[in-house]
Amino acid sequence: MNEALTSGRAAIRHAVVTGASRGLGAAIARRLAAPGMRLGLLARGEAGLAETAAACRAQGALVETARLDVRDAPALAAQLLAWDGEAPIDAAVANAGINGGTRPDGTPEGHAVASAQIAVNLLGAVNLVEPLLPLMLARRRGAIALVGSVAGFRGLPDSPAYSASKAGLWAYGEALRAAHGPAGLRVTVLAPGFFTSAMSATFLGAHPFELPVEAVATRLHRALLRGEGRAVLPWPMGAGLRALALLPAPVSDWMVRRFRFRVQPED
Repeated sequence: MNEALTSGRAAIRHAVVTGASRGLGAAIARRLAAPGMRLGLLARGEAGLAETAAACRAQGALVETARLDVRDAPALAAQLLAWDGEAPIDAAVANAGINGGTRPDGTPEGHAVASAQIAVNLLGAVNLVEPLLPLMLARRRGAIALVGSVAGFRGLPDSPAYSASKAGLWAYGEALRAAHGPAGLRVTVLAPGFFTSAMSATFLGAHPFELPVEAVATRLHRALLRGEGRAVLPWPMGAGLRALALLPAPVSDWMVRRFRFRVQPED
């Protein structure tokens, strides 16, 4: 029997993944897919979502899809409750995310880009978790994985809103785990650095310690099954940024300015 059905402190038989049309979301969906597994895949990109669904079905999973924006809280809640009514959702992966930052010409990202990142990266995760939280607590079981970033450990000068959204996501997950862990809720907060993806390609600059997206998906999958509270990779990058945040502000600011970059807006 597949590891996804038997590992961890509780079996995972019905999982929901946001941002499943490409990148890490598609990769983690494929890692979860297996005979006997139900998957609810959500994304805005119709073609990519269909491609991920087909790959997961080919691995034996029962797959349902919904093309929607995680910023649309009522629509997301309605879809989640409908899926949970068919079979209890016992795992949710908040992966949907967008990026932004200092533009190639050196100008700041601007209000629209900054607010969109917070709405998708942070509030989108809240919109996924909150409708499921009472159901999981009532059943005294459930697993939640929040895909953050090492950028949430220390604000980066060329991606202020992205850093803020991921810092908030990390704090949100830590709080959920501390509050509801004794009631059976498993919360994993993932903080990856660079990994190969269309989003990563928009960062114009060095990509230290960049990992294959499948390696990140494998690590998240393992953490989800084991109920690990945190997963940071690569750890030297995470540890370095966490240490920078503890230094006096002038020193920390000077050091982080050594690693400036630009962000090419996605089409």
